[in-house]
Amino acid sequence: MLKKLITTTVLSLGLAASLYGANISKEQCSKKSGSFIYSGNECIEYKAYVSEDSEAINILVHGRWDLGSNTLGRYGPFAENLNMMTDLTTVAVALPGYSGSSTNNLKSLAHKGEENLAATKEYVEFLATLIEDLKNKYNAQSVNVIAHSAGAMMTGTITGLKPNLIQNAVLAGGRYDIHEISDNKELISMVDVLDKVSKDTKLLFVYGTKDEISKPEVTTNFFEKIKEEGLDGKLLKVEGAGHIDLDMTDEAIQSAVELFEE
Repeated sequence: MLKKLITTTVLSLGLAASLYGANISKEQCSKKSGSFIYSGNECIEYKAYVSEDSEAINILVHGRWDLGSNTLGRYGPFAENLNMMTDLTTVAVALPGYSGSSTNNLKSLAHKGEENLAATKEYVEFLATLIEDLKNKYNAQSVNVIAHSAGAMMTGTITGLKPNLIQNAVLAGGRYDIHEISDNKELISMVDVLDKVSKDTKLLFVYGTKDEISKPEVTTNFFEKIKEEGLDGKLLKVEGAGHIDLDMTDEAIQSAVELFEE
């Protein structure tokens, strides 16, 4: 099964001058070689594996990596693997500042001097727009999202901000209550919109017992709120797993596939 796909050295490749504030217009985006979509005023690079079945689409959302990291080098093979396992169109996206994606309005999640960008409403709303645009591009009726770390934080928030957008969400190694670590009242996370999450949305929370970035209790404690709210949630413990590649562990992938097939 898919484990580590590339090393940190390879992930760090792709750092280019275009990532440092250069704007890419919609017209320029449409002419770029490769796979790009202009969404939320950003030119986003993605890797897609398309199946005949367009009823549902899988979307993979990465977390916080060093500025300029080639996240598609890691998530492209993951998307291909998931496409073969589910026979559903599967898309891996590179958020602003990663791979060939622009930074027209949004900074990289790891922009120096910036903290908790994944808990800003602007960034969360951008990701929601990107997911919706990909759903429309592939004429999908429903959306499955597998998200890791900061991506999981944003995806969890989206389930409350846009209750009908995501039908199945796999959230690995995220943080769902930003207020536990920040006093900034302008930040937003899943806990702030928990009462608006649809009870029809299926949620799978994944945590690793050796995760030192999003410690196990971050997920297990929040999951108690999921149960109190009466939401359709499941909790998956991955024994011995750390933070990196938690979303790509055998246990997480198998549980995600089972969730999508329900």
